[in-house]
Amino acid sequence: MTYPLANAMYQWEEGARELAAIEDPRRRRLADRVIDAIRLELRRRIGPTFSAEELADLYGEGTDWAQQIAIDVAPAASGEAQTLADAAFWSYLRGAGNFAGGRSLSV
Repeated sequence: MTYPLANAMYQWEEGARELAAIEDPRRRRLADRVIDAIRLELRRRIGPTFSAEELADLYGEGTDWAQQIAIDVAPAASGEAQTLADAAFWSYLRGAGNFAGGRSLSV
């Protein structure tokens, strides 16, 4: 399933912004643990070599699994599960072979 990269990036950036706005150290530690767990699963699902478009397509297939990881790792953060999933995708995007600091290198 093809999912528009621009749409995915918008959602991922929003998640990253909301993550950056967390000031409470305890909440931030929980959020970071969730993101690390989701990133591990992303590596398992898509691998270390991928394109930004492939990551967007994976996102388009649904993020229920990522939200479940968030709930499993930090039940207190269940209300932020989608935001944390988006932030994890944004973080993982940096490893895409065709991505450079906020823009896709593909034309």
